[in-house]
Amino acid sequence: MLNWCSNCKTCCNFKLVVSLMDLALNIQAIQKILPHRYPFLLLDRILEMTPPHHAKALKNVTISEPFFQGHFPEYPVMPGVLIVEAMAQLGGVLLLQGEASGSQLPLLTGIDKVRFRQQVQPGHQLYLQATLQKQRGKMGRIATQAHLDAPDGLLVSEGELLFCLMPLTDAIEAS
Repeated sequence: MLNWCSNCKTCCNFKLVVSLMDLALNIQAIQKILPHRYPFLLLDRILEMTPPHHAKALKNVTISEPFFQGHFPEYPVMPGVLIVEAMAQLGGVLLLQGEASGSQLPLLTGIDKVRFRQQVQPGHQLYLQATLQKQRGKMGRIATQAHLDAPDGLLVSEGELLFCLMPLTDAIEAS
């Protein structure tokens, strides 16, 4: 099914985008896009995506997450920095759409206006959103949000993340 993207008339060259349901990605598809692996891959499913503008994802938070062993054993709370990392990974997926698989590495270069509003505990689900605000060449700014237990649930966190796409060959040579 094809739908018109309302943004495309003014901001990009895409004329049609595939239906959002057609662009849902499971964990195997996410692993083909991002270099992250367990225990640091923090996305379980891409729910919707309208490249290059917008993406939504799901993170299931379980007691078996390794960080809960020490943060905090008697009152487990997902660290805020990992909520930001989950939002950044969704931003990376959004930026990497259209890139040759494995050719670019999305590097987080800045974090602006991030706020935490709710605690995230085992049993919760994080619904993540990323919207491309600006991209110039290999640099991008993405607005992100995380909601609790539903796409329109309580706002957990929000902020703006800045990225740079680095050719993977350059990253390997630099190390």
